[in-house]
Amino acid sequence: MRHLRPIILTFALMVSMGMWAANYGANADTSIVKKYQDSLALYKARFDSIKNVHTQNGFASVNPKFYQLFSPLHFYNGVTHDLFGMETKKNESHDVNMALAKVYLDRPDLVKGTLTQLEQASLPVSAVNATPAVAATIEELSNEAPIEADPEPVEVVVEKPKFWTFKGDGFLQFLQNFVSGNWYKGGESNYSLLSSLTLEANYDNKSKWKWDNKLEMKLGFLTSRSDTVNKFKSNEDLIRLTSKVGLQATKHWYYTLQMIAQTQFTRGLKVNDSRTYSDFMSPLDVKLGLGMDYKVEWLNKKLTGTVNLSPLAINYRYVDRTIFDNGNGKFSWFPSRHGVDEGRHHYTDFGSQFTIDVTWVLAENVKWKSRMYGFTSYKRVEYEWENTFTFQFNKYISANVFVYPRFDDNRARDDEYGYWMFKEYCSIGFNYNF
Repeated sequence: MRHLRPIILTFALMVSMGMWAANYGANADTSIVKKYQDSLALYKARFDSIKNVHTQNGFASVNPKFYQLFSPLHFYNGVTHDLFGMETKKNESHDVNMALAKVYLDRPDLVKGTLTQLEQASLPVSAVNATPAVAATIEELSNEAPIEADPEPVEVVVEKPKFWTFKGDGFLQFLQNFVSGNWYKGGESNYSLLSSLTLEANYDNKSKWKWDNKLEMKLGFLTSRSDTVNKFKSNEDLIRLTSKVGLQATKHWYYTLQMIAQTQFTRGLKVNDSRTYSDFMSPLDVKLGLGMDYKVEWLNKKLTGTVNLSPLAINYRYVDRTIFDNGNGKFSWFPSRHGVDEGRHHYTDFGSQFTIDVTWVLAENVKWKSRMYGFTSYKRVEYEWENTFTFQFNKYISANVFVYPRFDDNRARDDEYGYWMFKEYCSIGFNYNF
């Protein structure tokens, strides 16, 4: 029997600890969680660790016992003392001890060490039962200004908005050229040299107004053995300025006033013919149109450009050079080719016009530029369609295919082509974009 007494005593202690944990565990857990939540709500702006609030004479004090619930689990001597002591006070420290006792019994494998090991590691365990030396009122804590770091100096740079954009491109190419016999500026099918320069200056105030400006200049020369009269002739000659001012109506539509001014650099000649068929300012076409402009952004912005519709349009033509030398020392009037009556230098037509100017990126190195223009005075029709296919071999080398049909029933009818005129060339050479 003497040998059984220690076993019976140990069993009784374990039963009594289980009963104490069962009686106090649930209430302790509920009370602790509620007070823990209250403490977080009250001190969330001030404290990072877990704290509890006592209201004692208007002061707020911190109960450091709560850190034992959330720090790595150790065996604390105060738990067994509180569990088997003769006098037990029902307070928050008691609730913490009961919760720890329940964990010791249910999950002893979670215990990492003892209080003695913590004290040997010089951890501030003694602070568990210490009373806070500094106390402050809740009002003082809530009214205390937060500590803010001194702001670092920031350099503020204000840039002027860039409303203007500039770009351009040019090329110098060799070409094979085809011109129909009735082409209104003259010319001849042959091999030749062609240069081109396009400049753009566009204004956009990112609000309502846009002002687009494009200057196109082309000049090409050729020599021909069949021509014994003219050593050099121009096979491509163009100066064209397109300018339009737009006021935004919707996302893609603008109320627009468009102006197109067009002439050439030098004289237009034919093979073995000394007569001048066209010249600088002869003719000069100025076309004004009032209407709407549509901004094209299709096929994932691979097809971009503008479509201009002008129900009200004016086509003004000025011819400075109205006479020419017919080769025998005599001068003749030159009215029919440009539609100017004898004795006059200009005429004006009223009607409607449209302009389509788009660029379609067919592939990474293949691009199609197309410009379509049409004007009608409801008595005559003028229509032209310029197509340029560009094959880009590298940054500086490219090839062009140019196809240009034109219709104008204000000119004399040709026996073969009627009122239609055609121009085509293929070329390869150097190009540069900027």
